[in-house]
Amino acid sequence: MILVFGSINIDLLVPVAALPRPGETVLGGDYALLPGGKGANQALAARRAGAEVMLAGAVGEDAFADAALELLRLDGVDLGLVRRVERPTGCAAIVVGEGGENLIAVAPGANREAVAAVVPDGVLGPDTIVLCQNEVPMAESAALLRRARQANTRTLLNLAPAGPAAPGLLADLDILVVNETEAATLGADPAGLARELRQALIATRGALGASAFLADGSRLEVPALAIEPVDTTGAGDTFVGALAASLDQNLPLDTALRRASAAAGLACLARGAQTAMPDGSAIDAALARLPDR
Repeated sequence: MILVFGSINIDLLVPVAALPRPGETVLGGDYALLPGGKGANQALAARRAGAEVMLAGAVGEDAFADAALELLRLDGVDLGLVRRVERPTGCAAIVVGEGGENLIAVAPGANREAVAAVVPDGVLGPDTIVLCQNEVPMAESAALLRRARQANTRTLLNLAPAGPAAPGLLADLDILVVNETEAATLGADPAGLARELRQALIATRGALGASAFLADGSRLEVPALAIEPVDTTGAGDTFVGALAASLDQNLPLDTALRRASAAAGLACLARGAQTAMPDGSAIDAALARLPDR
């Protein structure tokens, strides 16, 4: 099972011909309100990739809350640890250009009220993977990850959006996933950081694929799926969720990375984050199109 502790948002998506520059206003097409948030996205991606998933987090008492949870509920993600709080449901404003690139601003709202204490000790253990991100308070994520490590639970942190990890946290992590921007905030070379982890540092590189720096000093490379992207929103979350689901199935890391890469590529073929995430059969079919290296 995968226990995701993280953010739950509603996304306001605006398609534009070209991304605005600082101080510039651009007119776009019709907006869409879509469910999102890195925690919710990764939970749904893991569920669609074949895992049993429980999500812990917080939403408001407002009209956005049910919309933010709708696809998670339909796909069978366990929402028993999602709290309703007085702050508004988190909201992300996303501007998407014709080439698929995006600009994102997030109002965390209820996500600031996410607390690790809602996760009971009974769900932690060697048959569980705890997956966290950086859109809820890092102190709460760190507290849960440390509890998980003490319970012999596998741990995975996606350090997104970019920001520092809690002091001493790396030793509690099996896997740390970052993109190139997030990796730069860590202030050390990936190979060196990987030696502080229990298994690997994984650096995603968009159309160039991903690299895994293992704690034993070795390295794995995985290519990206050859696609013409429509919208890259949610691709990174799909990668992480599919990776966690594959590891939950006890697949080797190299196989799990290839499955995650294929899933991330497929997620770029439609607009939105959760609405574009592939299921397990689509991921497995796409693996045949993924280059060997």
